[in-house]
Amino acid sequence: MADHTNDLDEVWPQWKEAVNMSASQLETWLDTEESRSVGQKASGSDESVGHKSGRRIIEILNTKRDDLKDDDVKHMHKVVGYVHRHLAQEPSKEDIESSKWRYSLMNWGHDPLK
Repeated sequence: MADHTNDLDEVWPQWKEAVNMSASQLETWLDTEESRSVGQKASGSDESVGHKSGRRIIEILNTKRDDLKDDDVKHMHKVVGYVHRHLAQEPSKEDIESSKWRYSLMNWGHDPLK
């Protein structure tokens, strides 16, 4: 249990910074064609890895901090890592608002225009 608490304490501020969309904003976004149009599809699936992650993020956002499990904390770390890596790849010549880069980040709960 101590490891879980330490991991959660470590990732929590990073998670709050990386995931800047609310559960309802993310849920609305995931229902769009734009959301489904980006990302790498998992083998044998119509859903991209990021889209699936977005659904998982909604679950985490709707869970009280004290009720988060080890698997939730592990996914939180994954999300933070993805968002940080992807932000570093910001396109320089593309219209950010309608870019696949932004759409992909939004599937992971981060809107770079916020």
